Formats: sequence, C-alpha cells, structure tokens
Amino acid sequence: MATVTAHPALIARSLSVRAGASFTVSSSRMTQPLPAPNARAALKPRRLKELRPAEVAQLLADDPRLIVPIGTCEQHGPHMPLGCDTIIVEHLADDFSSEFGILRAPTLEYGVNVDTERGFPGNASLRRKTLHRMLNDLIDSWEATGVREFVLLTAHEHDPHLEALATVVTSGARVRVVDIFEVDFSDLLEAQAEPMHGDEVDTSLLLHLAPELVAAELAQDYMMSRDELRRYRRGWLRVPKGSPGSIGRPRLATAEKGERIYERIRTRIRDRVFLAAPPDAP
Repeated sequence: MATVTAHPALIARSLSVRAGASFTVSSSRMTQPLPAPNARAALKPRRLKELRPAEVAQLLADDPRLIVPIGTCEQHGPHMPLGCDTIIVEHLADDFSSEFGILRAPTLEYGVNVDTERGFPGNASLRRKTLHRMLNDLIDSWEATGVREFVLLTAHEHDPHLEALATVVTSGARVRVVDIFEVDFSDLLEAQAEPMHGDEVDTSLLLHLAPELVAAELAQDYMMSRDELRRYRRGWLRVPKGSPGSIGRPRLATAEKGERIYERIRTRIRDRVFLAAPPDAP
C-alpha cells in the first residue's frame, strides 16, 4: 500500500516552486518515466469521458499517468463566476493533456470551501472527509485499470481542501498533488504579494481564460493582513461581513496580466512535474 501524507504546515512547503527553491510534490514511492513532449503529436486533450475503453487502454499502455483536475463551486466575489477555480484547472489540465498525450479525468467540480459569515447563493462545499473518500474511491478504481501515476491539479489554497488531496491512499501508484498557486508570480502583481481570493490573480486569470464570465464593473477591493489571510486559509477565520466575498485587489486585474500569470504557472508545472525527473528517482 502506498500513501500520500503531509502535515498541514508542510503542504505548502512540499508544493513550493518559488524562485530558488527545489520543487517537490506530495507523492507515493512509485515513479513513472516521463516521455519527451514531442515524442507524439498531441493535438487535443485526451479526455477520459470522450474515449472508448480500448482507446483508454492504448493510451495507458503508452503512458500510465492520469491528470485529475479538482475545482470548487465557491463564490469569488460579486464579479466572478462560482466555477473560477474549476475553469482555471480545466484549462491547465487540457493544455498538459494535449502537449504530453496524457489521459485527463473528468473534473471534480466540488472541493472544501472556506466558511463565510453569510450564505452566498450557489455555494456548494464538501466536507474534507467526503472529498478524501471520494478521491480514494476514484483513484482505487482507476489504479485497478492500469493508472500508475496520478497528478491531482487544484487551484484552491484552503488547507482542509489540500489535506484531503494530500492524504489519499493507493496500492502502489504514485500521486502528485499540485496546488498551482504555489508557483511564484509575485513579480507580476501590482498590489499583492501572493494570491488571495477573487483577487488580482483570480480575476486576471479569468479575464484571460473566460472574459465573458467576469463582470469587472462589480469588482470590489478588500484587503486582509498576512496573519488574517493565513488564518482564513486554515479555516480559523471566515470571510468577514465587510468583504463582498473577494479578498485582495480585483480592480487591478487585466487580461494581459492573466495571460502572463497563466503562462508562468503552466511553464513551471510543465517543467517541474511533467518534464523533470521525479524527486525520488535514482
């Protein structure tokens, strides 16, 4: 039996891809050799839901990895769609699947949301245990059919959410948990040192990826201290009543900034997860 475990305080460090830091991901012991990206011409994402069993078997014989995008159904302020996190990871999953010819699982569109001081219409959250059990069941099923490495891709920094991902259990397959917001792109921001929520980062990314879903005129800025933000992510502090639902500076968001942030994230994860040798490889 192989497990993926990480103490909450270590999750961010284990996923760190900040400048000058070594990149590792929470993972089991098993490794899978990584093929060169140009070894085959991948013209479109290999979406599991669109393939027949024989096609899946052939793809797994060529490369037994599976990308699993994990989103949320959570408010990100009055200017943003509830599926913000989901949209971002779906784009990344499709890009990586296309480039490397790797299978891409259907998106899990629900995660563990942050508590709020009031209800927001449409918000839907799973308990940490529920998400953890769901992932264990799905991964167990896929591992039994030949998947030997899982890349769990998420854009949600809430600690209980990450804990659910980082503690899945396999029979031997490798599991990589990748929180995309651990990539350092602080140099691309104007008024924030790090990602927040429905902020300069999220809003810029959505203006780049799905501008028709963003009502920029409704964006409102609301800042927290670093300590408040840390407690908020841990689940010890709720979204305050004074906040519109977002935290940060969404009014500074632009599509151009979103494109630069997206490319930074895509390139770093591409190079350090899909191209680099696993950290425990001989």
